Amino acid sequence: MPPFPWDHVRSFLAVLEHGSLMAAARATGVSQPTLGRHISDLEASWQTVLFERTGRGLTPTAQATRLSEAAHAMARHAADLARLAGGAQRQLHGRVRLTASQPVACELLPPVLRGLRDAWPDIEVELVVSNSLSNLLKREADIALRMLRPTQTGLVARRIAEITIRACAHRDYLRRRGTPQTSADLLHHDLIAGDRNDEVTAGFAAQGLPTAGLRFGLRSDDLMAQWAAVQAGLGIGFIADYACRNQPEVSLLLPDMPLPRYPVWLTVHRELRTNARIRAVYDHLAKAVPQALG
Repeated sequence: MPPFPWDHVRSFLAVLEHGSLMAAARATGVSQPTLGRHISDLEASWQTVLFERTGRGLTPTAQATRLSEAAHAMARHAADLARLAGGAQRQLHGRVRLTASQPVACELLPPVLRGLRDAWPDIEVELVVSNSLSNLLKREADIALRMLRPTQTGLVARRIAEITIRACAHRDYLRRRGTPQTSADLLHHDLIAGDRNDEVTAGFAAQGLPTAGLRFGLRSDDLMAQWAAVQAGLGIGFIADYACRNQPEVSLLLPDMPLPRYPVWLTVHRELRTNARIRAVYDHLAKAVPQALG
């Protein structure tokens, strides 16, 4: 006997229960022609007549009544299988490796992960703190939060938010040195900026400001070192505004100064999206990170 699909058996049971193709279609949402085709296919496969066609609907034959017991047993087993599979997916426990840059991991994510812990206490997050792009394809991490969209095939990236960079300084520094009112005023201040990364210098040049006389309180490519220097009052830095908002002693400056805005990409391996615990963490981040960024 050739194999037959399970949906054909479901159609058989629906017609058996409701007595007509029309009633079964209303109950199941499957079209009448599809239900009729399923019944015909089963009759051909089983080499028996299942229903007598009458003006009042479909009347099951004696053979259909005998087969219905086995069909109902199949339905019960299918329901049990679905419950077992669903239960396995609902047991959200185990490890999820998340990678993010130092500033995001240290300043943005802790309250976000606290909320995740409250929602899913049996999920253990392994936080890979790195400014380099972890290779999700090689399973170095399950989920990534990055400012760059990945280009590798096999990854699914979703833009969930945007990070704004702001000029900022500790209030003690501003009391000593004064508060700049324009971008040009920064030429007379100590700046916190990168070392090999010269984005700040390039930014001044793009505004038509001289760069030869720029003064630096600290130069470091480590973003957390820059942030620590700002908090220590070493100068004016250019820091993600979410970090500044969490430090009341640090003031945001020059709201009209043109500074970069970086997209936040939430990335996961395509094959891992159906893993329940990874999906739970992914969905939580997609909702909580934009909220944390305001």
